[in-house]
Amino acid sequence: MLLFYQLLVLGVLIVLWAILISNLIELRPLPQVMEGREGAGPMVSVLVPARNEEDTIARCIASLERQQYPEFEILILDDGSTDRTAEILRRLEKEGGGRVRIFSGKPLPQGWHGKSWACFQLAGEARGDMFLFTDADTAHGPDSIARSVRGIEESGADMLSLTPFQELGSFWEKVVVPMVYVILVSLLPIRLVKSSRQPSFCFANGQFILFRREFYSRMGGHEAVRRDLVEDVWLCMKAKSLGGRVAAYNGTDVVSCRMYRNFREVWAGFSKNLFAGLSYSIPGLVVMIVFTLMLFVVPWIVMFSSMAAGSFGLVEFQLPLLQIALVLLCRVLIAFRFRQSAVFALLDPLARLVLVAIALNSFRLMAWSGGAVWKGRQYKFS
Repeated sequence: MLLFYQLLVLGVLIVLWAILISNLIELRPLPQVMEGREGAGPMVSVLVPARNEEDTIARCIASLERQQYPEFEILILDDGSTDRTAEILRRLEKEGGGRVRIFSGKPLPQGWHGKSWACFQLAGEARGDMFLFTDADTAHGPDSIARSVRGIEESGADMLSLTPFQELGSFWEKVVVPMVYVILVSLLPIRLVKSSRQPSFCFANGQFILFRREFYSRMGGHEAVRRDLVEDVWLCMKAKSLGGRVAAYNGTDVVSCRMYRNFREVWAGFSKNLFAGLSYSIPGLVVMIVFTLMLFVVPWIVMFSSMAAGSFGLVEFQLPLLQIALVLLCRVLIAFRFRQSAVFALLDPLARLVLVAIALNSFRLMAWSGGAVWKGRQYKFS
């Protein structure tokens, strides 16, 4: 039985390896646009929802103002901030030369989540032919608009999203945040995001999503996902359910983002989203936890137990060692592709255990504690 179990784990890891290699080939950078040859293009409305972003909003807007693209506008909505965000935005508007427009958000209606409501309001004020939704904690290279517009036009997509470079400062950021991309490229066949009509094959990162205006309006915009906490993925699902095409790119050379700054924010942020990302499915949560422990934690336990007992046989030591080597090599490849630390990639079992703990906490918050709290708002089971 132990041999069967070890071979089963090894077989699943080989399948994950095949998905990973395919994804590393498939997830290409955005097409280049030669400097000075951007030419005329559709007008782009850059839409930035901001709530309590005093530490990041100035950097974000400054990077957007430096865009090498002929026709774009920048719209920022202060979504009821309680810090200095509104004050900073008023100053930026005065300095923006008319390209930056600032709005104060209306009260959150019943049945809406905050970010979707903010984005919905921004879209209602936008004048562009394309809508670029981006978060206030991002920073953009000067060609991010030009290259993403070229990407959506070359691919013929209705919706484009990408994987920003994740800026990581503290120890726990470096351990946990890279798991976002580990899960993405190890489990989701990205080719099927583009080619399959099945809404279940979806990728979208709310830090950077570009829509064609006509298609965004046809799908009902953010109103269509007003109750969904993980609104980016559900936007993608809605788009595909209407026959829309979705393009995914590696954007680590175009956009960067500092999601969290310490363990408390990592814990709270992922706890808010994880159970919601599983569609509040308890069976899904159980499968995710069992899958994580069996494939990525148990092999370490078995190997070290065998070493302590002085046993180095095929079943109890060699196969678990091979499983661990496959996982760590996978992690290192992902780290290089997304410009992350290969050293911290070797702490994979710690990252997996923290992920399991966050999953359990996410379930606890949503099921028993009235919902997660983020930036002064409570997000309940929906």
